[in-house]
Amino acid sequence: MKYSFEEYKETPLLVNHLELGGENPEGEEINVTSRYFTRGGKPFIAVMGEFHFSRYKRSEWSLELAKMKAGGITIVSTYLFWIYHEEIEGEYNFSGDNDIRAFIEECKKTGLDVVIRIGPWAHGECRNGGFPDWLMKKPFELRSNNEEYLSLARKWYARIYEEVKGLFYKDGGNIIGVQLENELTDDAEHLAALKKIAVECGFEAPLYTVTGWNSAAGAKIPLSGVVPVFGGYCEAPWENHMEKLEPSSHYFFNTMRNDSAIGTDLIEQTLDDGWQLPYDRYPFATCEMGGGIQVTHHRRPIIKPMDIYAVSITKLGCGNNLIGYYMYHGGTNKIGKLSTFNESKATGYPNDYPILSYDFQAPLSEYGEVREHYRLLNLLHMFAQDFGAILAPMESVNAKIKPQRNDTASLRYGMRTDGKSGFVFINHYQRLTELSDIENAIIDTGTVEFPPVDVKGETSFFMPFNMDLDGNVLEYALAQPLCCQGDTYFFMEIPGIQAEFKFADGKVFTNNKSFCYNNIHIEVIDSEKARYMRKLSETVYVSDCDLYEKDGKICAVQNGKHECFKWNGSEFEKFIVNQPYEKNAELTIEDMNEEPFEPKYKEELMIGGERKITWKKIEVSSDVGFAEIAYTGDTAQLYADGELAADDYYYGKPWRVPCGLVFGKECYIAISELKNDFYREF
Repeated sequence: MKYSFEEYKETPLLVNHLELGGENPEGEEINVTSRYFTRGGKPFIAVMGEFHFSRYKRSEWSLELAKMKAGGITIVSTYLFWIYHEEIEGEYNFSGDNDIRAFIEECKKTGLDVVIRIGPWAHGECRNGGFPDWLMKKPFELRSNNEEYLSLARKWYARIYEEVKGLFYKDGGNIIGVQLENELTDDAEHLAALKKIAVECGFEAPLYTVTGWNSAAGAKIPLSGVVPVFGGYCEAPWENHMEKLEPSSHYFFNTMRNDSAIGTDLIEQTLDDGWQLPYDRYPFATCEMGGGIQVTHHRRPIIKPMDIYAVSITKLGCGNNLIGYYMYHGGTNKIGKLSTFNESKATGYPNDYPILSYDFQAPLSEYGEVREHYRLLNLLHMFAQDFGAILAPMESVNAKIKPQRNDTASLRYGMRTDGKSGFVFINHYQRLTELSDIENAIIDTGTVEFPPVDVKGETSFFMPFNMDLDGNVLEYALAQPLCCQGDTYFFMEIPGIQAEFKFADGKVFTNNKSFCYNNIHIEVIDSEKARYMRKLSETVYVSDCDLYEKDGKICAVQNGKHECFKWNGSEFEKFIVNQPYEKNAELTIEDMNEEPFEPKYKEELMIGGERKITWKKIEVSSDVGFAEIAYTGDTAQLYADGELAADDYYYGKPWRVPCGLVFGKECYIAISELKNDFYREF
């Protein structure tokens, strides 16, 4: 069957219309058009990953940032939770794990830009949305243009600026963006007031962003001076029911930017004054594509790698020009002097979240472990880095055949094009749904017709047409472009589809893993090997492990001896990465007949009513590796020397805890009774 597209009609490109942009001391500029972002005068697609510095150990920031960069992240976004820094009014804490300046400097050392999300209200599943308790008790309206609130917001912004002064892009630093507030859907005047205050306090960055979603036609925002950013999650654990969700629209190709599902636990459902966000003024940008999803007490989804990858690839095909994940790296909440810092029903929220764990099932876990979607997403990130200048100006064009939400038989496909060349995107994946196989699909872009392909199993991919490869026109490739190094172009073999390349002069290469054509070299990488392909300091590496670069040295996340290969310009050259390690600790778990002590945070074990608690004693032989704790229950808490060290809402997977939390301490696990009172996928 032939699959074609609606007619391509170029939309007008608006420039210099948003009062945004900035220049660094070297004369490089970052600017914003209505379709894409530019850097140094060229379109580019950045990849942004959320990592909360205050939810991670400062001593490990450097390593984790190196892993993020190796995974293709180019911008780190991070919240400043007000309650973390001023839990007690007038007592500020920007030291240790709260040192935002040290974190930004570490990002720069790693080669990463930064977007700081300065609130004042943040959410992020933080207590009071990040507001300190003392602020919540003030006798005036918050998150509004109330003068008393704005005065405190100014004081908060000014205090942040003291920490980050001199680190902005204009200073030669790496802060390129500032997000104002979060999920404020209907108050453009307040957002404008916050930006004015931020600028007066000294915040000067090329980009200012605000979240653009709500449940109707986009948030009310100032029409100039900010860029709305959007999101899309594969699940919605904040929903207040315990039923399976309808198939997510994020697995379909359409021009929708606004995800009306985000924040439905907090924001109004509709706006009744006819407001419509003028999307055509702004590039499609995301800040909260789900890098995973959190586990709430009443909804506990299990994330598969394709749940995340398929959303990201679909949004790329829909025109996304800023790939932004929330979360990309998990973390652990702190416990304050006066309270815990997690969001819960006790603070007026509809949902309960763990006291400590903010793992988010992210590509990099709460404790820095690599998950499979870290590897899959990097396939897109390498492409965005090397070919973003080509893709960014291209517009999304709808398919002529548009499947409906419950259609499991039709091909889901989209295209980005400039009218002559472009990329065809196919997503054959829907979370928790089996899609029918499709045979002999012929994609007709209007300028190029692809040979028939079978689309089977759980797969998402894209293919180029009329792609310029150093002066050579690649008419089509039945393969997914990855990256380039010098005159070598790397493609991934799409599972189930034999790689084929046809050039404009009619020359065809079929099932060739490596070949030369005129002045270029093509390397086709098997999809399994591509998962471990990395581009570090402009050099392509392939291995059997997760490589990253730190202090100029190529390292492996996994311990042991690894056979690795780097592209030397003509072939892959073998080398060895030897990551020395000690033997993983041995784990001992002993059932307890008696309660060793009254749990300090018993209320977390009793959410939803009284539950029986069972206890286990846990010991490890060293601080090396992880203790994998297989248990069945509602909630588990790990106490080390009487203090809560980790917690977990059971969702069907073993609980992995660093042995360093346990070693040398007297440790017990409290497990509350499992009941049938939450949504589950196990």
